[in-house]
Amino acid sequence: MDLSLQNQKIGDVVVIRCQGRIVVGAEISSLQLELEKLTHLTKKVVLQLGEVSFIDSVGLGALVRQFGVLRAKGGDLKLCQVSPFLLKVLQVTNLLRILPIYASEAEAIQAFSKGPQFHEETFGDSRTRIVCIDTSHDLLAYLSALLKRSGYEVITTRNPSDAQMFVRVTKPHVLICGPGMQTNESAMKGFTETNPKVQLLLLPSDFSTAEAGQAGIDLVDRIRLLLSDQR
Repeated sequence: MDLSLQNQKIGDVVVIRCQGRIVVGAEISSLQLELEKLTHLTKKVVLQLGEVSFIDSVGLGALVRQFGVLRAKGGDLKLCQVSPFLLKVLQVTNLLRILPIYASEAEAIQAFSKGPQFHEETFGDSRTRIVCIDTSHDLLAYLSALLKRSGYEVITTRNPSDAQMFVRVTKPHVLICGPGMQTNESAMKGFTETNPKVQLLLLPSDFSTAEAGQAGIDLVDRIRLLLSDQR
């Protein structure tokens, strides 16, 4: 496992200092277990990410999902001392508004006293709807955040029957199937039979483990190409 974690409780805030790679597998599992253990004590969490050298699509999705989990429980997740690599990833995926960052641990901790700082931007009523399906909660969180920030209306699910219902009822322009769903042959056949007009986009088998920034750029480019071909 190439991720080390150290934690420190400062008042009612817990700081987790991460060093190494945040990637699918043991690394993400260890981070999630650490968060579950510490959030029994407090729902205010700071991730210090100055020494994070790599993050993949599922890793970034895990951060987005944990942010949502904490906020749903009345807490918050703040990032600080973000490494240059991770800052670039957040910039190219347009996720800085979802995951605001602070220059230091002290600034991130102080920000909790100011109340919620998160304000999601709206893009108006998107006319392009995308349904995403995969077996991974974290990958779906990544896709949802990435594509919403790119201006699309996004629906995600892990359930094939729900995906078929969404395809039938909402009539999406694109159906994205992650690597975890592509081996389900009956589900894949059902998607195209439900709505033959939907553009089916299959994520590469290594999408979950690919560098999150470049994977996001490539996916948005593929979607734009698909949509331009429909016109």
